[in-house]
Amino acid sequence: MQVDELNWAILTRLQENARYSFAEIGREVGLSSPAVAERVKKMEDAGIIKGYKTQISYHRTGYQLKAIITLRAFMGRLKPFLEKVKEFKEVNNCYRITGNENIIMEVVLRDQVHLEEFIDKLITYGETKTHIVLSQVVDFAAINKSKIK
Repeated sequence: MQVDELNWAILTRLQENARYSFAEIGREVGLSSPAVAERVKKMEDAGIIKGYKTQISYHRTGYQLKAIITLRAFMGRLKPFLEKVKEFKEVNNCYRITGNENIIMEVVLRDQVHLEEFIDKLITYGETKTHIVLSQVVDFAAINKSKIK
């Protein structure tokens, strides 16, 4: 499916706020509400739009720490880890990467004790490095056409 200028305009609005109505988006991009709905449906069907999610403040839900943890898996422990990581409630995002480490995870934790307990679970799979997040400089930056060129 081709992502034309109008589709990019719709995607930009949805990334700003996925709760915008099709009528609101239509007014901004110069299309009718049904035309916007049809384009959104086509982009969903094509897998361009993967879903709609709610962003939650981890601080206001009782989690005091956000950390980035890398894992360098022990020989033969990467595949078991790739299955197990899906069960860890602390993990927000997990990526398999190139370089010295195999995995990078974004995690949220209640406190330092919770961090220690979580690292204890990880060290059976490999060597970890933990980086405590002090602040988030870029928050869910939108993907737009100008970034792709």
